Amino acid sequence: MAVWIQAQQLQGDALHQMQSLYGQHFPIEVRHYLAQWIEGQLWDSVELENPQDELKAKRLLDSLVQELQRKAEHQVGEDGFLLKIKLGHYASQLKSTYDRCPLELVRCIKHILHSEQRLVQEANNASFPIGSLSQRHQQINQTFEELRVSTQETENELRKLQHNQEYFIIQYQENLRIQAQLSSLSAVPAEERTQRETSLQAKRATVEAWLTREANTLQKYRLDLAEKHQKTLGQLRKQQTLILDEELIQWKRRQQLAGNGGPTEGGLDVLQSWCEKLADLIWQNRQQIRRAEHLTQQLPLPGPMEELLTKLNSDITDIISALVTSTFIIEKQPPQVLKTQTKFAATVRLLVGGKLNVHMNPPQVKAVIVSEQQAKALLKNESTRNDSSGEILNNNCVMEYHRTTGTLSAHFRNMSLKRIKRSDRRGAESVTEEKFTVMFESQFSVGGNELVFHVKTLSLPVVVIVHGSQDNNATATVLWDNAFAEPGRVPFVVPDKVLWPQLCEALDMKYKAEMHSARGLCDDNLVFLAQKAFSSASINPEDYRSMTMSWAQFNRESLPGRNFTFWQWFDGVMELMKKHLKPHWNDGAILGFVNKQQAQDMLMSKPNGTFLLRFSDSEIGGITIAWVAENPNKAGERLVWNLMPYTTKDFSIRSLADRISDLNHLMFLYPDRPKDEVFSKYYTPPLSTKLALQD
Repeated sequence: MAVWIQAQQLQGDALHQMQSLYGQHFPIEVRHYLAQWIEGQLWDSVELENPQDELKAKRLLDSLVQELQRKAEHQVGEDGFLLKIKLGHYASQLKSTYDRCPLELVRCIKHILHSEQRLVQEANNASFPIGSLSQRHQQINQTFEELRVSTQETENELRKLQHNQEYFIIQYQENLRIQAQLSSLSAVPAEERTQRETSLQAKRATVEAWLTREANTLQKYRLDLAEKHQKTLGQLRKQQTLILDEELIQWKRRQQLAGNGGPTEGGLDVLQSWCEKLADLIWQNRQQIRRAEHLTQQLPLPGPMEELLTKLNSDITDIISALVTSTFIIEKQPPQVLKTQTKFAATVRLLVGGKLNVHMNPPQVKAVIVSEQQAKALLKNESTRNDSSGEILNNNCVMEYHRTTGTLSAHFRNMSLKRIKRSDRRGAESVTEEKFTVMFESQFSVGGNELVFHVKTLSLPVVVIVHGSQDNNATATVLWDNAFAEPGRVPFVVPDKVLWPQLCEALDMKYKAEMHSARGLCDDNLVFLAQKAFSSASINPEDYRSMTMSWAQFNRESLPGRNFTFWQWFDGVMELMKKHLKPHWNDGAILGFVNKQQAQDMLMSKPNGTFLLRFSDSEIGGITIAWVAENPNKAGERLVWNLMPYTTKDFSIRSLADRISDLNHLMFLYPDRPKDEVFSKYYTPPLSTKLALQD
């Protein structure tokens, strides 16, 4: 309800934008009277592209209708009577509108809530840190206002020019009429002819003088208007560059980092609103230039106008072409580790589709998989003979316009990679290092077939696998690419080595995402990983700050004395944790990143029965328990013992908490917490307790 309370305080254009979110598809009264209920539902848990979530959406629709009916029933008194009827009507209306397509209701409400939050945030900039982002947004909005004013000014100038030209043509016709009258005087008697001739010649001289002056004035008006259009086009191009080459590129970078577990990209609705404003202003200016061309053709005057207008027309067409081709984007990326014969989904969106009425003749989008080499050729506009590197089933989809959100998108829900054609590999490169991309292409027209665009967009790189055992190596390739790709790179070039702190940032991001936890990798964890990666004994983080790690060290060469790479070990830890031990990591019960010697040093100063949990050095995806106890063979001597590592297979049989409960000699979790205090909430209840609870 907090958002709705703030939304009602909006003013001016923001209030108008908020009101325009509502209509017959979702009445504003429903938002008002069910504000608390609406904001309390988990709308974002419904995946709009997942048909299996339709049942969730149906339950939300039914609950919404029930809430409305309940609200209607509680209305009393004279005023309540009308509201009762109105709310009851809305309940029936929403039921009939969305009963067959409940996911559309969820799409509509998600769009409304996200838009309201954006408008409230923009209005309350003062309560947010004044950073470069909000300043950038203010700058963009200010420029749009300037462009709106200048476009209105040129519209007014154009109308004035048209009016003056029409009057000029009338006077020109008048001059022709005088000429005709003078020519016909030969049939008039001489005395009368002289008198009329003098009068007509004087009149003609006056009109011709006016026409000469006015022709110069019209030419000046035309040149002034062309100059103003030139200035507006320059400003439009600059604004478009800011939005497409900076804001949209940043959004794509956030989308790429989200593939490594970074925060969800967000902000696409804001970008769409900017791109739509650009499209609107560009189209208005294009129409004005076309009208100016028509006026010039209607009344040719000596001067450079024709060349100027041809140049303006060419420039504005270039600007709109750049806008349309750059705003054909992938909203939901295909999975970056792509297994053959497995269903996958993706969504493409045209940010200016609704504004340019592209949906009036819905375009079809085709998806094909291409190799890295083919992607390079495509970006150089070289012919690839329409080759693909494999066969995707269900790879055609028609773009749909969603009126409630104003988005034009194509949802590929059931694609499947039937086969893949691999290229010749280089040197030590394995199949899990080979990158492909899914290319989406379409063709559509705007302005009644006036302009036709062929658009293409490439997905983030994907690694194709045929077996689940290849997944961890493929994930390494994707992680490295997502983390270290430079904007505007040649597909899909990445640095061969990176600074250790850069890699730490990527590993921490991935680890937190896999754990669904704010508890990531601390400095001690990262030192442990550096010791493992570089076979070093140093415990000083500064020693690793300027060190670099190559791709070969990361996931091509095995660790010294082991038959697995650094990444394979780290990925094994993540797999084990996310499948079985996530709650214990989030509770702080697992130290994990501790070597055997460190564990010994830590435990020897603690009472007998103190234990800790650390990841196995020798086994992928293993965790071991180290504890301190008396040496049964030598009185008075204490030793640190290590159990054989547990793996996923072990925890599928019996949980970690139950195994710790079984071991009576384990008493305190390092440093000094009684084990039951930490783990008892995870113990499996004894069978007798279960039966008693059932009775």
